[in-house]
Amino acid sequence: MAEQLSAEARKTALKELAGWSEAKDRNAIVRTFVFRDFSEAFGFMTRVALAAETRDHHPEWRNVYRTVEVLLSTHDAGGVTQKDIDLAKAMNAIAGRTG
Repeated sequence: MAEQLSAEARKTALKELAGWSEAKDRNAIVRTFVFRDFSEAFGFMTRVALAAETRDHHPEWRNVYRTVEVLLSTHDAGGVTQKDIDLAKAMNAIAGRTG
């Protein structure tokens, strides 16, 4: 099982994750991605779904038209772990290739 990151380790990791921040109401990190249109947002979600599946680590997310809101937390650990940081990095890279 993955171990929860300390508050200090989480803050350090967030400094290197453009667009990500700590969730206000739980031990998680969040980001909102905004794309040109629904098709681009859905393509992003599809690529992330494939990356998440290979990691066996899945995001909580919500999509409305061109916006994708993401929350990452490792449920088994009760908070943010390195798995979340790694998936956030992958999502940023995927979003950078979109459009």
